[in-house]
Order: sequence, then structure tokens, then C-alpha cells
Amino acid sequence: VQLVESGGGLVQPGGSLRLSCVASGFNFSRTTMSWFRQAPGKEREVVATIYSPRGNTVYEDSVKGRFTISRDNAKNTVYLQMNSLKAEDTAVYYCHAPGYDFPWGQGTQVTVSS
Repeated sequence: VQLVESGGGLVQPGGSLRLSCVASGFNFSRTTMSWFRQAPGKEREVVATIYSPRGNTVYEDSVKGRFTISRDNAKNTVYLQMNSLKAEDTAVYYCHAPGYDFPWGQGTQVTVSS
């Protein structure tokens, strides 16, 4: 199993980023996927989840209306579109399959700063 995140970077408050996570080694299309984040000195928290097979989504309260999780099963990829970014969104972002003992990827750093 491998999870490879990308798309992070430095962005000003109010800006946007699109994160991608390419998965391999398991049946991606049948697996619920989530994006997590970990800010310095804080525990890792779930940000958004997209369920399989229906594709319904759930968001952490602080990102509702700003973030959108989506997936492309043909590409084994899950995305996180992040709009109206705030300084408190600064963190390392990871994708993972909730409930599965998969190894975590390296994550992608998102820094929101002017």
C-alpha cells in the first residue's frame, strides 16, 4: 500500500490550493478515503471524508463551505480543493483510509501566510 500526497505550498490568506493523493496497493474504488491534517504541536485530525461507494461526503466544521473532497476512481486519486484559506489551515495534510492499518504517506505541507 502506498499513499502519495502532493499539491501543498505557501499561499496567502484567502487563496486556494488543490491537494492530490494517489493510492496504490488496495481496492481504491471500494474504500472510503479521508484527508487529515496535523498542525505543529497538535494531534492529527480528520478534515474531510468521502465514502465508498455512494460518494457522500462529511467535513469537519471549520472547513465546511471552504473545502471540497472528491475522488477519481479511474485514477486511484482523491482530491481536496481548499478555498478561502486561513492561517489556521496551516498544517501537513495526509490522505488515508479510515479503519485500515495502512502506512501513512509523507504528507504535503500547506502554509497560509501573508
